[in-house]
Amino acid sequence: MITFKDVSKKFGSIVALEGISFTIEPGEFAFITGPSGSGKTTLLRIILRELMPDAGDVLFGGKSIAELKSQDIPFYRRRIGVVFQDFKLLHDRTVGENVELALAVFDEPEEKQLSRAHEVLSRVGLAERVDAFPSQLAGGELQRAVFARALAHSPKLLLADEPTGNLDPDTAWEIVELMNDINKDGTTVLMATHNHDIVDRMKRHVIELRGGKIVRDQEHGKYKVSDPEGSPTRRES
Repeated sequence: MITFKDVSKKFGSIVALEGISFTIEPGEFAFITGPSGSGKTTLLRIILRELMPDAGDVLFGGKSIAELKSQDIPFYRRRIGVVFQDFKLLHDRTVGENVELALAVFDEPEEKQLSRAHEVLSRVGLAERVDAFPSQLAGGELQRAVFARALAHSPKLLLADEPTGNLDPDTAWEIVELMNDINKDGTTVLMATHNHDIVDRMKRHVIELRGGKIVRDQEHGKYKVSDPEGSPTRRES
């Protein structure tokens, strides 16, 4: 699904990512973890083609995203759903209308917008809140509404950037279980988080960043760590 090949990115003199290489297989649920400033959000923005790496390459479905023409980028992004920590819902629109707008930008017929909005809101447990405004929702409900919007166009990949950061532990775990259900339905999930409790409980593929470098790449009982010279070494966990 996603392959990073020796990707590096700088912002002036600040190194955001350095020599990043990993693969997320189709259907995986994977975590990008690490402290604030470790490069998690930069990595997600590169996948979205909001940023271009200074070096290296990123493959999506085996094809380099660097080769996408500008007119093809919106269609590429249609294959990706995105969930943000700060929700980014339109507060003057109902929950249903927020979801419908995600379809309207791709010129979906109004009939389809309405039926699909009800379908995905039911999927995330908000069927009864379709006519509510964001200000009328609790934190967990707001995040579920964001997931509904992200799922509206049936993405192959779901990117979630600290989706539980503003939630209490119980609500955060409900959101992670929702993501797990979405993954079971066949959507590849990549979640950026610094919440080690969630990462440890889920026992999934974990890519840990520190200072823009991968210090751990753990999956299926095996992991890679960087040796003192920075070369990855794979061994049994």
